[in-house]
Amino acid sequence: MIEGDNIGRIVVFELNEQTSDFFDDLIKMAKQHSESELASLEHESVMLFTDLEIDLMHHKVYCGNQEVGLTIKEYTLLCLLAVNEGCVLTYDQIYQRVWGEEAFGSTNNAIKCHIRNLREKLREANPDARFSIRCVREVGYCFDVNADGKVIT
Repeated sequence: MIEGDNIGRIVVFELNEQTSDFFDDLIKMAKQHSESELASLEHESVMLFTDLEIDLMHHKVYCGNQEVGLTIKEYTLLCLLAVNEGCVLTYDQIYQRVWGEEAFGSTNNAIKCHIRNLREKLREANPDARFSIRCVREVGYCFDVNADGKVIT
């Protein structure tokens, strides 16, 4: 019979001894999924949106035909949001994919700071751009494009 104090030890023992390969494979699959997303992006040399062009081969961004100087984090963040156009990405998803590690503690401020800088640079290049990085309060961010030509504020 298993006592309450022994349950944790037994489960940990069984996981360590019998299924450690399972977790190794699971971690590899998660990393490969992120890498395969990036690899599939590299086959496309340019992502085009209304008023926005992301040159994946040269790591350049053009907004309203003007090149926008972005940091590596801002560029990666924009690519991630643009690839997932119309989908809300949580703070944890963004942090894991942009910073490449598990979110530990409150990472929201770092993300908010980079989003703010990214928005400012894009708005400065083209104030009338017809796309936006929308905040979904207490959840994350979403990249939206307005195809009918109206400016999104």
